[in-house]
Amino acid sequence: MIPVRGRAFSILGGARSGLAAARLLKAQGADVFLSDSAPAERMRDAARALEAIGVPAEFGANTGRVLEAGTIVVSPGVRSDAPILKEALARGISVVSELEAASWFCAAPIVAITGTNGKTTTTTLAGRMFSDARVPTVVAGNIGTAFAEVAARAEPGGVAVVEVSSFQLDYAVSFRPRVAVILNITPDHLDRYEHSFPLYIAAKERVFRNQGRGDVLIYNADDEVTRAAVERDAPAGVSLLPFTLRGVPARGAGLAGGMLRAVLDDGAHDIVRAEEITIRGEHNLANAMAAALAASARGVPAASLRATLRNFRGVEHRLEFVRELDGVAYVNDSKATNVDAVWYALRSFDRPLVVLMGGRDKGNDYARLLDPVRTHVRAIVAIGESAGAVRAAFSGVVPVEEASSMADAVRAARALARPGDTVLLSPACASFDWFDDYEHRGRAFKEIVTGLRTGD
Repeated sequence: MIPVRGRAFSILGGARSGLAAARLLKAQGADVFLSDSAPAERMRDAARALEAIGVPAEFGANTGRVLEAGTIVVSPGVRSDAPILKEALARGISVVSELEAASWFCAAPIVAITGTNGKTTTTTLAGRMFSDARVPTVVAGNIGTAFAEVAARAEPGGVAVVEVSSFQLDYAVSFRPRVAVILNITPDHLDRYEHSFPLYIAAKERVFRNQGRGDVLIYNADDEVTRAAVERDAPAGVSLLPFTLRGVPARGAGLAGGMLRAVLDDGAHDIVRAEEITIRGEHNLANAMAAALAASARGVPAASLRATLRNFRGVEHRLEFVRELDGVAYVNDSKATNVDAVWYALRSFDRPLVVLMGGRDKGNDYARLLDPVRTHVRAIVAIGESAGAVRAAFSGVVPVEEASSMADAVRAARALARPGDTVLLSPACASFDWFDDYEHRGRAFKEIVTGLRTGD
């Protein structure tokens, strides 16, 4: 634990992570100030929460008061190149992420899971594996609960399973998970990294930069970028455990005759047959391998892992089955906010698909989806701000209709689908055109679908 009593901290960002960091540091005796550039009328709940714990705050702008602290703690929603941070660094003020600050107070070993896609599923699954094995477990991070909210509760004999985004790894200085997992690295959020893929890769690599002897790094050997990053930059002494869908490595996890097998220092362990894993798709098989390796590395036995994998039902908004009506299945994949996530989703079905796609575009290149669209998709309903771009990308491949609302999109998809098809919300885009976040978008889709009736 790093002593903070009496030290001055400024928190930048007043959303969930910033508030959690303020509470944590205040409880540890620090002198805390919070700043958020959002208008005060939008931050009333945050202002009341801060007032209740005696933390002064400012809203509407980041003033010079932020720079009066010895350390600035940055929420992941704040751009890493914000002018106030550039000024702080120029003055020699320490800048750390909320993830970093929370880790100072976590007595449990940390399992940190990152990747462009699959983080939430793998983090949830790994958390279940530990808790099913009766290991005291906290699950936090990008998954929804800020790490700073629960870090101090983690028990030394337990484990903290943390979903880690690239934004949270920005300004991670001494963050050292005992187990780090990299699922994949594909272009995403490049607007936060000067439109540079190498800078984004470097951000992901911070999950293992401070690891050392006795630590474990689990990585996707089938992903060329991830494999190259690990082979090039993994610290000396770290135990490397690759996972692959192409056979079984000498150490790590893979498939042997349809069996998920993990090979560790104590030998090979047959975990479960692939067809028994309840979450569908090759990408989820890879996620299952990663989670199984993480839990195995911390001593969870194969029999316990097997039981979890046979019973795990996935996470909300990620290939989430909603219902079947008139022979058509409806699936919510609202968390698929980039092209790569949709590529995996389309390959997960053996039924023809009617796909709802679009939203706030992040500079998508839809060319990667052309082959799976030709193979798996009957029609596309284009939604949101990027509806025109979606139509332009796919109108020569499959029928494309545009919709002006989610309700209109569901109606259009229902009309296009035939018995035996699946209607899939898999947007490839952010949700901030029509919705507050991907969860809001997914809930809206589910509510509309749940309200459909036979014969409507």
